[in-house]
Amino acid sequence: MIHTIGKIAVIAEIGTSHGGSMKKARELIDAARDTGADIAKFQIVYAEEILHPDTGFVRLPGGDIRLFDRFKELEAPPSFFREIKEYCDKKGIGFLCSPFGTKSLTELAELNPQWIKIASPELNHLPLLRSASELGIPLILSSGVSRLGDIEQALEMTKKAPERILLHCITSYPAPEDEYNISVLGSLAAVFGVRVGVSDHSLDPVLVPLAAAANGACMIEKHICLSRSDPGLDDPVALPPEQFARMTMELRKAEGRTPEAVLEDLKARYGDAKTSAVLGDGVKRLAESERANYGRTNRSLHYLRSMKAGESIREEDIGILRTEKILTPGLDPEMLERVIGGELVRDVDNGAGVSLADLVRSKR
Repeated sequence: MIHTIGKIAVIAEIGTSHGGSMKKARELIDAARDTGADIAKFQIVYAEEILHPDTGFVRLPGGDIRLFDRFKELEAPPSFFREIKEYCDKKGIGFLCSPFGTKSLTELAELNPQWIKIASPELNHLPLLRSASELGIPLILSSGVSRLGDIEQALEMTKKAPERILLHCITSYPAPEDEYNISVLGSLAAVFGVRVGVSDHSLDPVLVPLAAAANGACMIEKHICLSRSDPGLDDPVALPPEQFARMTMELRKAEGRTPEAVLEDLKARYGDAKTSAVLGDGVKRLAESERANYGRTNRSLHYLRSMKAGESIREEDIGILRTEKILTPGLDPEMLERVIGGELVRDVDNGAGVSLADLVRSKR
């Protein structure tokens, strides 16, 4: 029996590119629908669920701004996302959204989504994964800036979910096409027994998506924008409508063809060397462009207030946050229950990453 490529779900990642404007959100939804996407994806952002206020600054055209404040600007009330979902329903395009903590997950669940998307940096946010998996809603998990053990832990934590799709990803903006190691899709599907896809942050609209389609991807996610000159965080690496439409058209043409035929077409267009580089060796590892982000973009434990030696750590004293710019990464979130109730043996600063040395007195 000849194997052919099946139906591929195309996700247009809008994220926060609407900037809080319902008019622009609708324009982006329209663009996603008109370019052939099956799903329009958003993010429910609350800065305190993601970052510590002292995490550092980001450079914008108007000058430096605290990264925390930049995320605060992206916050929107629940009514905003309810209206977005209603508009998606009206336009006949699927609605998908990523939460980043308990508050955003609760608000998202109230919208009765068909799926919930967990972004790559939250793949080790174990309390979030546990809560999401208990809602009875299928999950889509991105696996950028993650090692094989991180993926295994996340899938174990979410096994109560009725279904999970694992998206291979590189957490780099833009992500180099030749680091994608698309052959890993077969390895991930075989090892974990789940359907797989790709969340693609590369600039080329065709190369990674078609390589993924030829390697078993059932889902392709890519950022969409109205223009790469727009002010959204991800707009510089997103696809404008004409490029997104090209990607979708190429994927639809690939459906029903053999993987071998699609790969031969890629080699004819991009050359053997480039295509082979994108396919990689199929061994799951951190991509070169995201290695420096490992431990900083992922979640870790951070103090939410300055504390003195002798104080006992309460649950409200600890945040499961992205470290990002200038703070020091803390313990992995899997250590949270061991940290709560511990007594500090030294003073700690607000925002500092939690360390075992804060809790265990040296024998020297």
